[in-house]
Amino acid sequence: MKNAVFERQELCRRLGIEGKTLDEWQQCKIIGPFGFSDNHTPLFTESAVVDGEHIKRLRELGYDIKEIQKIIRKIGLPRFADRKNANEKKQKFLTVGVLAEKAGVSSRTIKHWEDVGIIEPNMRSQGGFRYYGDTYIYLCNLIKDLQLFGYSLVDIKMISDLFRYYLSIQQDPDSSPTVEKEAKLETMLLEIDRLFKKIALLKAGIGRWEDLLKRKKKEVAAARLETQKKVNSSKKGEPLAKNNFA
Repeated sequence: MKNAVFERQELCRRLGIEGKTLDEWQQCKIIGPFGFSDNHTPLFTESAVVDGEHIKRLRELGYDIKEIQKIIRKIGLPRFADRKNANEKKQKFLTVGVLAEKAGVSSRTIKHWEDVGIIEPNMRSQGGFRYYGDTYIYLCNLIKDLQLFGYSLVDIKMISDLFRYYLSIQQDPDSSPTVEKEAKLETMLLEIDRLFKKIALLKAGIGRWEDLLKRKKKEVAAARLETQKKVNSSKKGEPLAKNNFA
């Protein structure tokens, strides 16, 4: 799910305030970020814009910061509870470059996976920066695993769509017609069984290769040792080179 996210300067521009004003509000804990990027940049959601507008109106009515703090403690601001809960989570979000590094792929690969619809960022800033939760590292590794299992990107896209659908009906069981839900869940079960079969084949193949490599490694090591003995023996038997200066 893509949500609008604002970096510090973007939020200031949106609210029409200076950075020092936002800093003061944060220090007084009347507004705060939803989370932070991997380089510690504070990230704000639309609820921070709503809170900021209310704070600005209270300031225009003559309330000082301490009075606004009391108002928030007593009755809160509209939607203030949502912002407070977000602050408690203090989620950390990754830029595309850091996600790519941690997942062991290139930034171009992440972008390609987005283009074909396999993944999408949690949030996108007004400046176009994409941010991902930590769970995307695990998700990217799962995608790499499926590629090792022989799945094409088209197959992986279909699987990711099914899991997104499953998450949506988990959150809201009545979000889809019963017939559609039954068909999707049946498809998911078939895909799970298909993957189990691939994993079983892969495990069997890994076992064969492990046995083979263990035997051959010993044989190759023994052959190499024998060759080294012959090389050393031939070197010892070589006559000394004549001194050209004699």
